[in-house]
Amino acid sequence: MRGSLLKKYDAVVIGDANIDLVVVGCHELPAPGEEVFADQMQVHVGGGAALFTLSLAKLGLKLAFNGVLGKDGDGRYILDEFHKHGVDTQYIRLSERNRTGISIALNSDKDRSFITYRGTNQELDLRQLDLRSVELARHVHLTGYRGRSNHDDYMQMAAKLKAMGATLSCDVGWDDTGEWHEGIYELMKTIDIFFMNEAEAKHYTRCAREADSIAKLSKHSSHFVIKMSSKGAIACIDGQVTRRAGFQVNSVDTTGAGDAFNAGYMFGYLAGKPVEDCLLYGNACGASSVMNYGGSTGIMTIDTLEQFIAAASAG
Repeated sequence: MRGSLLKKYDAVVIGDANIDLVVVGCHELPAPGEEVFADQMQVHVGGGAALFTLSLAKLGLKLAFNGVLGKDGDGRYILDEFHKHGVDTQYIRLSERNRTGISIALNSDKDRSFITYRGTNQELDLRQLDLRSVELARHVHLTGYRGRSNHDDYMQMAAKLKAMGATLSCDVGWDDTGEWHEGIYELMKTIDIFFMNEAEAKHYTRCAREADSIAKLSKHSSHFVIKMSSKGAIACIDGQVTRRAGFQVNSVDTTGAGDAFNAGYMFGYLAGKPVEDCLLYGNACGASSVMNYGGSTGIMTIDTLEQFIAAASAG
């Protein structure tokens, strides 16, 4: 196993948690004064950091979560889901300033659309986090990078976490500003495992060709992973590229698939597995996620993960 076996937590996660209200079979949005009907509405835990946490916890690792929830029913629902899977929530701050965030996902036959209220997620301040948990952790996973607006805080936090002895992973996420701040290269030098998807990689590198993106990122990161949806994923470690094909499954909802992939990959990494196995676990977790509505419903245990991989290999 990588890291100390005496640590209380395999990983501490810092980032967002919210409610996902998944609307299934909504084929059109209503005009003013009109009403449309959906086939289903489902409530799930959402937020990239929360989904990553639940995924790793279901795989059997010991997790703690650092974030902000509202003192409301939605916050209690998320806490209950964390508790159900053994996640330590003592470092979560409860706020009365805002309600717990909600994201409404409208799933039609053609595509997905989102309406999001950030709520307490906008209160997450890296400078005010309770870092006692990090002293007890082998690894820390970060989300919530917002480019220029919080780059300096992010850099300071990453340096502080590294000084505390933990390994770090980060999912950069989509840049809503469209700036694709090149300060990300400075951050990559500090992070041990850096995750992004292929669209994000092209935007950040300003390269249309995959090979050019990889070459540019390799100058700044010793270990990064590019997720390519059903095509699989690429890991580049010290300039050495490893590819692994994805699983062909019936996809109904891609919400949270990238976070499930990250968890599968980190499960392999923290277990000391070779990169080929890390990619295999990541692809399997991502594939399982898209087969169900909601980012957390398709999450696997280690037994179901191994069964899924065995069945897919036999097929």
